[in-house]
Amino acid sequence: MPYEVTLIPGDGIGPEVTQATRKVLEATGVSIHWDVVPMGEFDGRDKATSLPEPVLDSIKRTRVALKGPVTTPVGSGFRSLNVALRQRFDLYACLRPCKIYAGAPSRYDYVDIVVVRENLEDLYTGIELEQGAPEIDGLLKLLPVSSRKAIRPDSAISIKAISATGSRRIVKFAFDYARTHGRKRVTAVHKANIMKFSDGLFLHTAREVARDYADIEFDDRLVDNLNMQLVRHPQQFDVLVAPNLYGDLLSDLCAGLIGGLGLAPGANIGYEIAIFEPAHGSAPRYAGQNRANPMATMLCGVMLLKHLGETGAAGTLEKAIASVIAEGEVLTYDLRPGNPESAAGTSQVGEAVEKKLKQG
Repeated sequence: MPYEVTLIPGDGIGPEVTQATRKVLEATGVSIHWDVVPMGEFDGRDKATSLPEPVLDSIKRTRVALKGPVTTPVGSGFRSLNVALRQRFDLYACLRPCKIYAGAPSRYDYVDIVVVRENLEDLYTGIELEQGAPEIDGLLKLLPVSSRKAIRPDSAISIKAISATGSRRIVKFAFDYARTHGRKRVTAVHKANIMKFSDGLFLHTAREVARDYADIEFDDRLVDNLNMQLVRHPQQFDVLVAPNLYGDLLSDLCAGLIGGLGLAPGANIGYEIAIFEPAHGSAPRYAGQNRANPMATMLCGVMLLKHLGETGAAGTLEKAIASVIAEGEVLTYDLRPGNPESAAGTSQVGEAVEKKLKQG
């Protein structure tokens, strides 16, 4: 019986990178029936401001999806469909491995960090008040006098909410992941020296959870110090667990350590449903140009195969991707910083990985 998997091509470069990934997944020999459902700027609706029912119905049925990037307007327009999808299915854990493959352009010889990001709380809940909103006056009256004076009346306000429940389950997820995958250390990321109640709660909860995992080393770092340490000595870190915003920023920083977002896969995981998508965005200006690096999405395919229990096929696909990178002959422009004129296209990279798979 084939596995039933929802495929959301997305928009921008999404259709190109998901198509290349679909082909290499099929080349592994694992039988997958794809339920292809559109979502994004070009999904046929007049305004892509809400989650399409066919997407929701498909994911409810298959419980696993491969998703291309979807464009989110900057500074105005509708809120992120990506965030809405995670919230709808309670996909509380964002898993983003950042691993160097030989041949990738990097300043480092070895980096193998997993960022575990809380996906639903913090500043990404979408609880915001626009400048001039009448509710702001009411909110200011609820605050202590000292706080009211610190907030200018022409401010916009975003609410940062971190709960003990959300913190506990994401930290537990990080420790369980570390134990299952032979990782040695979990580092909690915070700014509890300044945000003593919200980040302080996250840190306090992380320390409590850590007591149940005596076999895993635990420490914590201030997020600003961690950024500096990651640039100087990334080899010292193993699993990072962080609230939503910090986790988002750290994911891109760690991607920069390993050669860029073109090599950065991701997964959004809940108790029953998992959606695999690359860490990079939709890059609409490159849409249809056959330029985008499909390897981040292919590495999402590796994670998807592991999720399905097809660990052998996952290892074979990862080995094929690593081999193409190491040979350095068929790579997209982002992996050829000094020689972009010889860069390969999206489809060529997919064909190179397919060829490796067929060679065994």
